[in-house]
Amino acid sequence: MNVLPARKKVELSGCVLLLLICSCANIGSPNGGPYDEAPPKFVSSTPAPNQTNFKGNKIEILFDELIQIEKPTENVIITPPQLQMPVIRPLGKKAMVELRDTLKENTTYTIDFTNSISDNNEKNVLENFSFAFSTGDIIDSLEVSGHLLNAENLEPMPGITIGLHSNLDDTAFVKEPFIRTSRTNDRGKFVIRNIAPGTYRIFALNDVNRDYKFDQPGEEIAFCDSLIVPAFEFTSRQDTLWKDSLTVDTIKTVGYTRFMPDNIELRLFKEPFGRQYALRPERPEENRFILRFNARLDTMPLPVPLNFTPDEADWYYPQWTEEEKAVVYWLTDPLVWRQDTLQIEINYPKSDSLNVLRPQTDTLTIAMRRRPEPKKKKKDDDQPEPPAFLGMTIGASGSMNISDTVSIVFDEPVLETDKELFLLEQKVDTLWRPVEFDFFPDSLNSLGFFINRKWKYAEEYRLTVDSASIYSIYNKWNNAVNQTFRIKTEDEYGHLYININGLPTDSTAAFVELLNSNDQLVRKNRVSNGGALFMDLQPDKYYARLILDENANYIWDTGNYAEKRQPETVIYCPNLFTVMKNWQIEETWNIQAAAFTKQKPPEITKNKPKEATKPKRDYKNEGKQTSGGSSGRTGIPF
Repeated sequence: MNVLPARKKVELSGCVLLLLICSCANIGSPNGGPYDEAPPKFVSSTPAPNQTNFKGNKIEILFDELIQIEKPTENVIITPPQLQMPVIRPLGKKAMVELRDTLKENTTYTIDFTNSISDNNEKNVLENFSFAFSTGDIIDSLEVSGHLLNAENLEPMPGITIGLHSNLDDTAFVKEPFIRTSRTNDRGKFVIRNIAPGTYRIFALNDVNRDYKFDQPGEEIAFCDSLIVPAFEFTSRQDTLWKDSLTVDTIKTVGYTRFMPDNIELRLFKEPFGRQYALRPERPEENRFILRFNARLDTMPLPVPLNFTPDEADWYYPQWTEEEKAVVYWLTDPLVWRQDTLQIEINYPKSDSLNVLRPQTDTLTIAMRRRPEPKKKKKDDDQPEPPAFLGMTIGASGSMNISDTVSIVFDEPVLETDKELFLLEQKVDTLWRPVEFDFFPDSLNSLGFFINRKWKYAEEYRLTVDSASIYSIYNKWNNAVNQTFRIKTEDEYGHLYININGLPTDSTAAFVELLNSNDQLVRKNRVSNGGALFMDLQPDKYYARLILDENANYIWDTGNYAEKRQPETVIYCPNLFTVMKNWQIEETWNIQAAAFTKQKPPEITKNKPKEATKPKRDYKNEGKQTSGGSSGRTGIPF
């Protein structure tokens, strides 16, 4: 046994320790080669793919690597639809599915995983993977496909159930669950697989309660007027092989089976529906309270006092607001508004469980939350407070559009307001001359009024209101108003005329809506003599859509399934209209030229499809580790 001297032992230990420290500071690990960019591959399954006469209820599908299933309850579609929620989970390299419903005899079952399966590490998605088996002797193999868009704005509608009925009776949609289903992807596209030969009706349903039938009035739906007869043909198509991103290598003709129909167009809509009920009342200030309702009212509720007795019959002033979904009650009796709590009784129409309006009487308790009194400044204790004027907002800017009206909105109800209290003058040369105008109330806000006149380009006006000429119900008076404004000149506008080609011969009416870059309405006009004219447009970029106005009421109308009435057809122009100052533009739009799914410009489409992006890898620095011990991959500890 060799024994080293103590000094040599110490020196040797120090060298080993130093070597270990240096090694730890420069540890690197191999980068593992290029990324795995391939999705999981199917290996085997129980039952086998397209197996017939299967009697079990558990399905195991094996892949070549560890997998995960993203949101299986949302993304995995099993048809015929399962009323009891199946169990779907990943288990290592397997996808496990347990069906809890009793399987139907002689039926083909499809488990469509859509894009929910990916590998566990790099998240490479196995796209459009589906699995089928049959409880009978035959595997049904027909398919139908198409697109679903929102009927009003042609937005792609993802995640909507598409279903088939072999029962052609109109009541099947509302009484029976679908026999075959699928779900739309992020482009609104759908494919229903493994269909038996026959004749069907096809529907779309935003299935809120997951019972696969239209039994909720608020559910969005779509239906096809014609029957669906699945078929197929053997045909061919050309596939292009590329040498690189710019050079074509080979163009091959490849045979395939085309399933039809593959161009079904469905437009999703919601039937007119709104349950009528009262919301929680509010009392933001002592002299007013607000009653709100979830839908527009036809008649104004009249409050009946319960815990107070007003001195006068007219103890409040009502004001419609929020598009007649709310009423503000301005209290005019000081003895009433000084009470902290008001109890009233109101009568209004309320929807019952069958959505039928019934008279309803509610007793409401409306409490006022007292705010602390504001502290007065010491220096101003002896100064009298300035008078509180009646707030009045005049909607007349320095430069107005030729189509504008002058709005007048008061902060609180006024006792008397008429045309004679307002003086409108036009500047002619250097003199102001009174002119005629129209004066009318705002139908949606009883505190608002409008002044209108047929303005002309470059005219200059002055609006005058004398001080203390208008009084509120609280005895406040207005401050004097002296406001000038000018109408824009003609060369500040552009004009657009759109020739409309391809209108149906039986179309009785149509109108065009101009839209901004947010797909919001800017202006609309009827189609007349084959075109739509838009005068005096602000210089900007515009989009357009056309509505086939079947009932000629100048608004878009939704559909109704019981009446077999489709929503009115909306057609988007795929082109952009650029309007410039002092320009007259004439464009031609063939409304039949663009396909159903290619009409709406991507720039204003909100439901854009998700772009698949591959993870970026830092090959240069991968495997390197700094002296701090961190690296692209986990290092080996010393």
